[in-house]
Amino acid sequence: GGAADAAADENRLPFRRGIALLDGGCVDNVLQVGFHLSGTVTEPAAQSEPETVCNVAISFDRCKITSVTCSCGNKDIFYCAHVVALSLYRIRKPDQVKLHLPISETLFQMNRDQLQKFVQYLITVHHTEVLPTAQKLADEILSQNSEINQVHGAPDPTAGASIDDENCWHLDEEQVQEQVKLFLSQGGYHGSGKQLNLLFAKVREMLKMRDSNGARMLTLITEQFMADPRLSLWRQQGTAMTDKYRQLWDELGALWMCIVLNPHCKVEQKASWLKQLKKWNNVDVCPWEDGNHGNDLPSLTNALPQGANAIQDSSSRSHRTVFTRAIEACDLHWQDSHLQHIISSDLYTNYCYHDDAENSLFDSHGWPLWHEHVPTACARVDALRSHGYPREALRLAIAIVNTLRRQQQKQLEMFRFQKKELLHKGVTSVTNLEGWVGHPLDPIGTLFSSLMEACRVDEESFHVFSDFTENMGQCKSLEYYHLPAHKFLEEGESYLTLAVEVALIGLGQQRIMPDGLYAQEKVCRNEEQLISKLQEIELDDTLVKIFQKQAVFLLEAGPYSGLGEIIHRESVPMHTFAKYLFTSLLPHDAELAYKTALRAMRLLVLESTAPSGDLSRPHHIASVVPNRYPRWFTLSHIESQQCELASTMLTAAKGDVRRLETVLESIQKNIHSSSHIFKLAQDAFKIATLMDSLPDITLLKVSLELGLQVMRMTLSTLNWRRREMVRWLVTCATEVGVYALDSIMQSWFTLFTPTEATSIVATTVMSNSTIVRLHLDCHQQEKLASSARTLALQCAMKDPQNCALSALTLCEKDHIAFETAYQIVLDAAATGMSYTQLFTIARYMEHRGYPMRAYKLATLAMTHLNLSYNQDTHPAINDVLWACALSHSLGKNELAAIIPLVVKSVKCATVLSDILRRCTLTTPGMVGLHGRRNSGKLMSLDKAPLRQLLDATIGAYINTTHSRLTHISPRHYSEFIEFLSKARETFLMAHDGHIQFTQFIDNLKQIYKGKKKLMMLVRERFG
Repeated sequence: GGAADAAADENRLPFRRGIALLDGGCVDNVLQVGFHLSGTVTEPAAQSEPETVCNVAISFDRCKITSVTCSCGNKDIFYCAHVVALSLYRIRKPDQVKLHLPISETLFQMNRDQLQKFVQYLITVHHTEVLPTAQKLADEILSQNSEINQVHGAPDPTAGASIDDENCWHLDEEQVQEQVKLFLSQGGYHGSGKQLNLLFAKVREMLKMRDSNGARMLTLITEQFMADPRLSLWRQQGTAMTDKYRQLWDELGALWMCIVLNPHCKVEQKASWLKQLKKWNNVDVCPWEDGNHGNDLPSLTNALPQGANAIQDSSSRSHRTVFTRAIEACDLHWQDSHLQHIISSDLYTNYCYHDDAENSLFDSHGWPLWHEHVPTACARVDALRSHGYPREALRLAIAIVNTLRRQQQKQLEMFRFQKKELLHKGVTSVTNLEGWVGHPLDPIGTLFSSLMEACRVDEESFHVFSDFTENMGQCKSLEYYHLPAHKFLEEGESYLTLAVEVALIGLGQQRIMPDGLYAQEKVCRNEEQLISKLQEIELDDTLVKIFQKQAVFLLEAGPYSGLGEIIHRESVPMHTFAKYLFTSLLPHDAELAYKTALRAMRLLVLESTAPSGDLSRPHHIASVVPNRYPRWFTLSHIESQQCELASTMLTAAKGDVRRLETVLESIQKNIHSSSHIFKLAQDAFKIATLMDSLPDITLLKVSLELGLQVMRMTLSTLNWRRREMVRWLVTCATEVGVYALDSIMQSWFTLFTPTEATSIVATTVMSNSTIVRLHLDCHQQEKLASSARTLALQCAMKDPQNCALSALTLCEKDHIAFETAYQIVLDAAATGMSYTQLFTIARYMEHRGYPMRAYKLATLAMTHLNLSYNQDTHPAINDVLWACALSHSLGKNELAAIIPLVVKSVKCATVLSDILRRCTLTTPGMVGLHGRRNSGKLMSLDKAPLRQLLDATIGAYINTTHSRLTHISPRHYSEFIEFLSKARETFLMAHDGHIQFTQFIDNLKQIYKGKKKLMMLVRERFG
């Protein structure tokens, strides 16, 4: 599908359609007069379109098309298919196109009569179109003072341009502007980002072909970008531009860098670009280089040495925009003779050169070195490649890589010299201000792709543009072109090994974490892109040796390497890179692979004990950006990469006890996020219990150990996954074995809350499924149960409200433990427990066959309860009714004891009347205590305890009635009358109830006589 679509897209291109028109014989009437070509191209009829004939005219000059017109009205930055067809006709069939002299030459050969005849015939054939113009010109020629008579000669559209005239390919500027404007207005939708990237690629293509329109086209694109209305909108709102859009600006900046670094551009040209760049640079909304306003970095195209860099005072620096580097690059030139020799010759060596200084021009092999700020030097390589000088670009790239390798060696020696002092201090402020990976100029990416291109490209193709040094005014003998550039490579090395090595050098470079979200995301993205390119390369023995060499250097180079023993606290972490190194080295050198990965596990910025560098020395970066953490916007991504690295090591170490222990220690020491440690614990568990093999007990123990650490970390902090974590830990401990379960129960207080320990841990451990899973014998079961009971009692003591019920449940089978748990409940009931908890436990006791204990707890619960007159739907009502029913079933004494508590706690009339009715329906204590049978008589309402309950109920009805009447509205009248009917039923239970109720009603009529309608309803119902 994808390939077919691509082919269809390819066929729709104007160039392909032009070829199809030419092959189809659609080009006709081709005429060349001087430097002007014209003809007709017939567009065949399509399904809905009729056949059309397009008139095409092309002017050309010194092998370039300088202008085109076509009647098809095409609106695009590319030539239409008709222009392509006519141009290719002239190229492919030159013998079929008769050449005519420019029209001025032909006219020169005519006498006066012939000229008159020529003009009159021309006007006759085209009289409607040209007559007004002919008359106007005739008038002007006959007028002595007209402008036309001031000029010698006349224009000729068919004659070529003067030798001094600028000649460049035709570019429809208006169309370029329209297209860019359209793509920008779509804001990244409809593939507009892709279209803009294609335009940038077109610019690069033009530069490669040495087409001067490249800079013109980029100027037009930039003007449209600068005019984008979203720029000022984002600035006003203080919002960041989208990532994709931001990357387009980066590419724009990089392209300008390439253009101003053109080794053959004229001084005037460079001056005009500089003026233009400065103009854009000064526009208020011009985007800043690091993508977030309010952030400064030092000027980076100045040749700064690596290591402890001297930099300007931060207050004296202005903001760096996407054009700053290109502006700075305008000061760079190509006249340096050493640079000239490097790029011009494969034989430029100096074997007698023995200067071993920092900036020596040759290394110990006598090979040339190029000392320049690395991103700037690489920008030169990119410029050479972009302008069609691949051979020269390659030579400079090799010199830069050799310089970097020598610099590595020097840094290693420097660290060995300082090692003792640094290790003693345990902290360093030596750092690189800027990383090469994630840098706006992408220096490592440039070197890598230049060298990789050289691997793929046939040597001969480098000779296409062999005019470099002739243009530079250098004399050079041709045989150099035929010598391989392998001249400056070690034995057995190739462009491929060099590309891989420079990528490893860049990825392992120690560098400070840049400021700002965009810059930090770019570091991650660039690193991942470079690694994915490396992953496409198959490792052979030669490449493995390079991996080993670089890994050893990275481990031993101290603060000069991202994997050194001691590095700056805010160094960019190496987790992603180390994971790649680990997997690459593991099959060949496991010891080195683990060493590298374990060293990379650290995340210094999260270690609170780490000092933030030696701030006493102002020339170190630490003084420029003090205490920037926690402004690490990508920290969550970094931590997940750290977790990935650890997981990769755990997987690889399965079955190796020593390695697993080392990896475990590293995780416990370096990972600070509980959720990541939990993920690793789960990963280890999965790997340890794969279906196709027996469980790996060491890895299971690692999993458990990590799980325990998670428990300790999240015990006092809130974590929404906590329940899941606790359940998982019990599962893991079950897999490890009975002793692990016993162990977590014995040290529960360091791992779990009392609630978790009883409701999840002990309950799961005591479940049948666990016993079956572990194949426990009776003795082991009892030992585990004993630990669970001890845990339950300890939890109940610590948190009786939430654990008492679980403790009782867990202790059911052991009389002493059960009694102890019950006693804990009783002790806590007076102070620490709510009526809900007590009622729940009381019901549990009744269910277990302890009615007296249930009764005891119910009475304790009642003392905590308070139900007001209007709480007739309160959830505790069921508990009160249950407690009264329980007391009633136990006997008269128990009922007598609970009724005063009910009367005191419950003020709701309907609840009290419900209890009263239930107590009068049956005889209390049908089976009393000690098997003593009751007399079987119903209890009297005139005697205690029911008399007290009846009085309280009547009193509650009276109080409730008055309360309701205070705020009653007419819509509640009928409901109120029903309420009074219920009240009457209760009143009538007393022997003088009738009289009491009549008095009550009369009282109401008197007090609330103002509520006439309501009182009328009362009279109707109750007299």
